[in-house]
Amino acid sequence: MADINRTTNSMALPSDISSEILQKTQQESAIMRLARRIELPGRGVTIPVITGDPTAAWVAETGVKPVSNGTPGTKLMQAFKIAVIETFSKEFVRDIPALYDALVGRLPAALAGVFDSTIIGATQAPSQSNFDTFASCTAQSILNANNGTYLGMVAADADIAAHGGVMNGFALGAQARALLLTATDTTNRPLFLASANDGVVDKVLGVPAYFNKNVYKAGTAAAGQTAGTPAIVGIAGDWTQALYGTVNGVEISVTDTASLTVGSGNDATTINLWQQNMVGVRAEIEVGFRADTSCFNLLTGAIPS
Repeated sequence: MADINRTTNSMALPSDISSEILQKTQQESAIMRLARRIELPGRGVTIPVITGDPTAAWVAETGVKPVSNGTPGTKLMQAFKIAVIETFSKEFVRDIPALYDALVGRLPAALAGVFDSTIIGATQAPSQSNFDTFASCTAQSILNANNGTYLGMVAADADIAAHGGVMNGFALGAQARALLLTATDTTNRPLFLASANDGVVDKVLGVPAYFNKNVYKAGTAAAGQTAGTPAIVGIAGDWTQALYGTVNGVEISVTDTASLTVGSGNDATTINLWQQNMVGVRAEIEVGFRADTSCFNLLTGAIPS
């Protein structure tokens, strides 16, 4: 767990804030909830990869046993940094519990949102060589017309199976929820039942489904056009084939003496924290992601008009 670096003595935060923000970041991220987490050294880590399964066969007594090996390989998982600085007034931070609640409530969503958006290809990845994304995965349409939502989900299941995977989870954007809730059979009965408690679809085709508004990439059609690249509204896959790693959790630094630049170019403005009686809280996480992308399918929705 990382300690809080304090550059001012005017405030003190609970020492476990880093671990709680990391935990809530994992809860906010649909992809982190599905993929397996490993500890990631700062220099990166080499992950062994084996493609192909061994094949057994019946043999006669004293017969020669077959030899069947997978193909070994390696992938390097490298750490890349996601960061954000949020400012608060000194008057606000006089109430330390309020600041603590604000940090725990706001920072995880910001960090998780960038991570999920990058994995589906909506945000530029830091490196295409050592950081995997699903941007080029097979796409399946889940539009509602002609039972398209159900058939698209089944088509994703079939494609993942054809590549040696077993579909065991969905990461879905908010836009996918309406598609699921309005999908019906020929007698207008819902195909995907929502939870009785909160009205959320938490399983699709019998496997878990997690939602995050950042699991979404808008389509490319201009206003009024019907042709173009459809929007990405989710990802389906075999999440045993996906790993993410973090270095030292979330690091938090607090100061009231820095000058911050907000925006860029002609829209850039400067905030002097000391002059304006404000406090800046910087949160950053080093994270890597690797996956067998052949075991995942993008789910697409409507082209925006």
